[in-house]
This record gives sequence, structure tokens and C-alpha cells, in this order.
Amino acid sequence: MCGIGGVAAVDGTALPEQIDQTLHDMARALAHRGPDAERLLRDGPVALVFQRLSLVDPVGGGQPLSTQDETLFLIANGEVYNHRELEARLPAGTRLKTGSDCEVLLHLYRRDGLRFLDAVQGMYALVLWDKARGKLILARDRFGIKPLYYTRIGGRLAFASEIKALFEVPGCPRRVDWQRALADQFLSAEPVFSHAPVTTWFEQVHTVAAGTIVEVDLRTGALTEHRYWNLPAGGPYTDASDAEFIDAYRELLAASVTACGTADAEIGMFLSGGVDSAAVAMLAPNREAVHSFTALNGSTFVNGDARHAHLVATTFGLPHHQVLFEAGKVPTAQEWKQLLWLLETPLCGPEQYYKYEMYRYAKAIRPQLRAMLLGQASDEFNGGYSVEIAGDGGWEGFTDALADMARRTALSRKPGLTPWWRDGQLPLLRDELLDLGNDPYEDFVAWKYRDVQQYNCWHEDRTAAGNGVEARVPFLDHRIVELTASVSPAQRATLFWDKHIVREAMRGLLPPEIVHRPKVPFFQGDGVQHTYRAFIAMLAQENGSLVEQALSSSRAREFLNPDAVRQMLADLQADSRAGQLEFLLRLVNLGLLEQMTAQLPARPVDAVRAAIPVEVRVADWESEADSLAQQTIPQIIIEPADVPVLDDDVTVLHDPRQDQWYLAVAGSLEYVLDAEWLTFVQHIDGHASVADILARTGIDAAAVGTALADSVELGIVVLQRLPLGVSS
Repeated sequence: MCGIGGVAAVDGTALPEQIDQTLHDMARALAHRGPDAERLLRDGPVALVFQRLSLVDPVGGGQPLSTQDETLFLIANGEVYNHRELEARLPAGTRLKTGSDCEVLLHLYRRDGLRFLDAVQGMYALVLWDKARGKLILARDRFGIKPLYYTRIGGRLAFASEIKALFEVPGCPRRVDWQRALADQFLSAEPVFSHAPVTTWFEQVHTVAAGTIVEVDLRTGALTEHRYWNLPAGGPYTDASDAEFIDAYRELLAASVTACGTADAEIGMFLSGGVDSAAVAMLAPNREAVHSFTALNGSTFVNGDARHAHLVATTFGLPHHQVLFEAGKVPTAQEWKQLLWLLETPLCGPEQYYKYEMYRYAKAIRPQLRAMLLGQASDEFNGGYSVEIAGDGGWEGFTDALADMARRTALSRKPGLTPWWRDGQLPLLRDELLDLGNDPYEDFVAWKYRDVQQYNCWHEDRTAAGNGVEARVPFLDHRIVELTASVSPAQRATLFWDKHIVREAMRGLLPPEIVHRPKVPFFQGDGVQHTYRAFIAMLAQENGSLVEQALSSSRAREFLNPDAVRQMLADLQADSRAGQLEFLLRLVNLGLLEQMTAQLPARPVDAVRAAIPVEVRVADWESEADSLAQQTIPQIIIEPADVPVLDDDVTVLHDPRQDQWYLAVAGSLEYVLDAEWLTFVQHIDGHASVADILARTGIDAAAVGTALADSVELGIVVLQRLPLGVSS
């Protein structure tokens, strides 16, 4: 993981010496990405800057790299995992000057031209200066794991690993692209498939697309894109059996983890307790020496992530660290703005905060750590969202939901036909009128391919890079994705329902509890309220200072309704169920980014950092669970004299057909009631105290204590505390 950047004159004229100050400014903006070394190169119309993080050939692998005749120069961010194999195929007599994994790219380009990345396995963003031909080459790996942005400024092209480095170039436009941002499907969460180009969130700032080479002719100024890899779709499908697919998947994943886990520096691992990160842990080379890290907060304690991560680490003998986020821990306004500026995306949220803090802790206790293995981006291509999307409908429900999304997508292009497909009504017109395409599942995967670029790879890169660490993602090996794309439609139900292909590949290699554990998104599911409340409190602190700063610019007020934004925050403070925190946070982030582009904040390497998080050492999870709960979950104090009352929008409902009782919240069935908790709820009348209900029903307080505390925290039950001296 490194930082690359530079400037090129698109008319071919030599850059003046004064450009060196701009290069130094860009280097400083990228310094967090490569704290080990800084190098600059000015050569005619091209000036390059390189900030190095040393993972391969720490002594001799500095960049820019060049050929012997110095007609080709290269700066690259990332890793070429199969560089030894590629080097062995170079023409006889080819001499490599370093042990860098990236140097082979120069010689592949000399031999193959724009086909030079076809056989490369890895993650990379690169800039190659072909001096003899007057061509500048910008390229990224097949999934966009490593970032690269560019912008035209008059007669110059500026390019960099992060957008903030472009803003260091005089004349670079610094404006949030509100129109495109608000229309982006990821920001709005509209239930449609989006295949739009990835947005950078800023006007006139472009990203080199994944799997793409951008060739810039510095003699004419012409810019041409060459796509060297596309997400496979439409076959050909392989006639392998389910078992053969599973075996092939296991072999490819093992090879990818081995490649990602190899470096001339220390590598760590994030463990979530799910099958994906557990698979990476099991397959990691020299795993007993790999330190693993898990976020321990109220959400991950309640949803089981932290406990299952402990189980995986114990099973495989990994040194494990539970990074603690105590109950009531709220990021300060300054911490949030620094993180947002590091990430440069309005999609910055709780997940990114927790991961960034985990990297900070990991780097503090393991200063030589240079890379982190992740289980990211398995769900997108292996059916990880099938159960969530299907509801109770099984695979058929999943495909029906995809067909509905395809229909909504088509209607967004033909809005005049929308009335004929109203929700809850049988359509009177044929779907053929909408040109839905032949395969909603492949549309879904293509949509997730965009998500990986717009969200997953972006934030995983930045949270790691902000701490001088490289994020490595074994599931994003193009051979693995090409294998899953070759599964015939007839086999998808068995291989991709609930990530069956991954689970079966790990059967016998992971504990059964991990293999069959249901998918739980990070901090989501049971216990999500603990995270939501912390970030609602963050927005509300200091009289809503973050919100007010977000609304302070004229352009923010041009797009946002200040009164509505403030009211939404007030509603969330009163009831965290009153709205969706993520939507409010994304709008606030856009406003804050607008403000920060007007006056650039401190560069990440110069920013003042908060205290490093601490960890909790866990020997035996079960015996220490109560102590962990006290540290991570806000403690609800319930007195025997407190009178429980159901909130106004909560109703107790009974289904006589199944003899099942439910709690409905705002008309939606949310919770199943059973056993002692059902009896307790049935006796809540607004007059009887907790002690009265327990006495009447004979229920032990311990049997309902957790459910009652959770209900109070969620706002389902409100406690009326009687004045002293007054009995119920």
C-alpha cells in the first residue's frame, strides 16, 4: 500500500521547476499511505510522486521504477501476487533491477503493450510513463481495490491515490457534486439495480474504472480508455457438478489467501466471527503468528460477532485482540471530521469508524504491521445477501425479489409506465414492455460489482491507509469470481443460497458453529441500537455542531432543508426507531465535505489524533460474558417500584392460527413474545409496578430482566418512576 500521484502536461511541454512545490504538497497529502520513503521525479512533461509502504523488497524496491534504458518509468500502489511466474516468462536476457513485485509490469508493457495486465494477478493502481511514445498510462486492478483519481486543470492532468492530493494542485476544482451524489443509488438506497459509473462525489474529479487502462497522449492531449477485464456474464457456463465447483472454489480461495498472506513484513487479520473471515484465518500461512483483531462493542457483543471471533482465534491458536468500544463511547465532532476527510466519501459511517480505530490500535501495539487480511467482498459474489433479500421465501423468494428490482430499474427509465405496476396490484401489462433483460441474477451481481468499487474497496483502503497499513482481500481474486460466474443458472439455488458454496468449501475445516452461523452484517442485527444511539449522540453533541457545520455553506442550504434535517435529528434523539440514521449521516457528511473543500483541513499525517483504544483480554468467553456486557452495553437500572408502560405505537397481537403472540411497532410485527416474557407483557397495565407483576405471575426477575432492559433501551417499554414516598 503506497501513495502515488503527479502532474503531466497534456501538450507535451516540459514542466517547470516550480512544479516541485506542488509535488511536495501532494506528497504530504499522501504521506499517511507510505510512511517509509518519499521520492519525486520530474522528467520532461511528467512529474511523479511516490510515498512508500515497504512490504516486498524493503531495501531495494523503491519507486519510481525504470527500465535499463530509462524510457519507461513506473509508480504503482499494490501487489502483483504472481510476479515470480510472470518474471519467468519474460524474454531471455531481461534484467530486473530490484526485487520489487511491481517491476515486472514495466517489462510486460514493453512486450505486450496495452495487453500487459491480462495475466496479472493482484491489486494495483499504477502510472506508467512511456517516454519514447509520449504516452502516460493509468490503470487499476479488476475490482478497483487500489484507488486512482485524475482531473484536467487547463493544459495539465493531475492524478493521485486520493482526491485530497488533487486538491493540492493549484487550480483544481474543489466542489461537491451534489446533483450526482443525491441521485446515486448507493446514497439514496432506492431498490433498483445501478450500473452507473462509480462517482467520486466531487465535480470534475474522475476515477480510473476498475479493470481499465487510461492512455493519455501527451502530444495531442487525447485520452482513451481500454477495458482489459469485464465481469463475466451470460456464460459460458461450466458443466461441473456441485461438488466439483466446491472443490475448485476451496483450492482457488486457498491459493488467494496464501498469496495475500505473503510479504516481507508483518501481516495481521480482522476477524468478524463469520464464515468468510474464519476461512481466511484457517487458510492463512503461518497463522499462529498472525495477530487478529475484533471490534468489541455493544452491537458485536449482542449479535455474537465478538464471541464467534474469539472462538475462531482460539480454535486456530491466533493471538487475538478484542478492541474495546465502551458503553457510551461517542466520537467527538473533530474525530468525525478527520475520519470523513480521510475517507472523502459521504458513505462514511459507524463501520468505518470502528475499523479505523481497530487499525489505530493494531498499529500501536504492532508497529511493524504492514498489511491486514480481510474477509470482505465474499457476500457480493457468493449469494451472501440471498436470505436477507428473500425474507421467508427461500431461493424462489430471492429470485422474485430480484425480478422486482429489475422491473423497478426498468421503470426508472420509463417512468410513464409506472402506474401500471403499482405496489400491491397485479400488473396489467406484460414485463416484455420494459426490456428487463434475460437474467436478473446477473444484473444483481453486476450491481454488487459496482458496490464493491463504490463502497467496500474505497473504505477498506482508506481506513487501512490512514494508519500506514495495506488492506488485502483474498475473496477479490478474479479467478474466484470467474469461477462463480461460470455456475449455470440451474445450480445457483444449491450453490449460492446462503453462501452454500463457501460453507461447503469450509466444511470439516472450520467449527460447525462457524460454518452454519447465519450471516450478520457488522454491528447490525440484534444490538444494533447500541451503535445507533452512539452516533445519534455524536450528531447531537455540542448543540448539534456537526449538523450546523454541515448546513453552514450556501451550497449545502441550496440542496438541504435545514429545518427538516434538524427535525430528523430531534426525532432520532427521541426515538432511535423514528428514522434511519444512515440517511441523515450521509447528508450531513456531504455538507461537511462541502465545508472542508472550501478550507482544506489538516492533512491526515498532520492531524491530531485521539487516545488509542484499549483491548479486553478474554480467556474464557462464557465465564467473562457478564463482565464484557457491563463494559459494552449501557446498563439500564430498573427499580422494583418502576411502573412499566408500553410505548404509544406498540401493540400486543395474537395469531390464533399459530397461537403465537407478537409485539407490533408502528403497525409492523417486530418481536415474538413467548414464555415468561409473554406473561409479563400481558400484565403491563400502566399501574402495576415491576414488583407487582412479578408477585402476581410468580415469575423470577432473572427470567425477564434482560428482555425488560432491552425493551426499555429500545423504547418499547417506558418506565414511570414514582416519587419517593408514593407506592403503587
